[in-house]
Amino acid sequence: MIRVTENLRKIRDLLAKAAADAGRDPQTVRLLAVSKKQPLDRINEAIAAGQRHFGENQVQEGIEKVTKIDDPRLTWHFIGHLQTNKTRTVAEHFAWVHSVDRLKIARRLSEQRPEELPDLNICIQVNVDEEASKSGATIAETVDLARAIAELPRLKLRGLMCLPAIRHGFEQQRLPFRRLRGLADDLRANGMPVDTLSMGMTDDYRAAIFEGSTIVRIGTAVFGARTE
Repeated sequence: MIRVTENLRKIRDLLAKAAADAGRDPQTVRLLAVSKKQPLDRINEAIAAGQRHFGENQVQEGIEKVTKIDDPRLTWHFIGHLQTNKTRTVAEHFAWVHSVDRLKIARRLSEQRPEELPDLNICIQVNVDEEASKSGATIAETVDLARAIAELPRLKLRGLMCLPAIRHGFEQQRLPFRRLRGLADDLRANGMPVDTLSMGMTDDYRAAIFEGSTIVRIGTAVFGARTE
């Protein structure tokens, strides 16, 4: 039997230890529980155990969960690739989007965010390893893209997100995260007070935390294997 409550306790302890080892306040690192293809009973157990931030990769599945659970204590993050024909649904139901990689997507989210909702929190997804198979803005275009997004109404630019290539070894894993942290420093130097680095998953969370991650995205280690 999957014990989500126990898994959460272990993961929180691991994240707190990593933060302390990095000389950081553990409260500066948030666990984002990735609930893609997870049944509602596991998500509800996580909620009962105090988890409040959940990430979804697929629009339709995410919307179903947001509407079925309908808990005002929760914050829902969209972390998957976002197509232009799905921006309205995301703008209407999510509080965060981590995967904005084009100005066109940001403009649509801005236009479609309901006025009665708070500004939509935005992270730019950066293709730090310049992999042809992955989405994301290039390193070279990130500052200009961020500057343009910061000017859009109904959006709040929060920071950057990455999905780096798989690396083995702690120091090697730190390299792409250090690159993203440097980009965040560039944004701040250009007058954009970003506060979020969404980086690190189950296999590389320590390296991400040592390089300043503020949101770590973990799924299977919380919920167990996905249900297909």
